[in-house]
Order: sequence, then structure tokens, then C-alpha cells
Amino acid sequence: MESNDKKYIEVWEDVVDMKDLVLSLIICSITTMGGYFLAPNDETKPLIFGLIGTVIGFIICTVIFKPKRTFEYIEEEE
Repeated sequence: MESNDKKYIEVWEDVVDMKDLVLSLIICSITTMGGYFLAPNDETKPLIFGLIGTVIGFIICTVIFKPKRTFEYIEEEE
């Protein structure tokens, strides 16, 4: 982890910024619940609209939050 003053936590063996994680959860929750509550009152439509809201939230989060890691390729000497 970097030594700067950002707060990072480990999720599924990857390090993420706590602020970005919380904002992503909020955005995806709002779009999912928005799709669910905007759906017509039918048996399957709330589920479909909720899933569409989840995908929209995921797309929004991938546009807003960019990866912060860098990769360095080091060749092994033989």
C-alpha cells in the first residue's frame, strides 16, 4: 500500500480507496432501488428494472472511478 494519507482497504485480494467504495455503493444502490420503484406493478418487471438499474449504476461507477494502480513489468534475468 502507498504511504500517503488515503485510506485503503482490501476487498477480494485487491486494495481499494474507501471513499470510492462508499460512493460506488451509494450510486449503485440509488440506481437499483430507483429502477425497482419505477417499474410497473407486475410480477417480474421490478426485478428486471432493478437489474437494469444495477447495470446502469455499474456503468456510471466505471466512468467516474478510474483504477489507481500501476503495473510494472520486470523481466527476470536468467
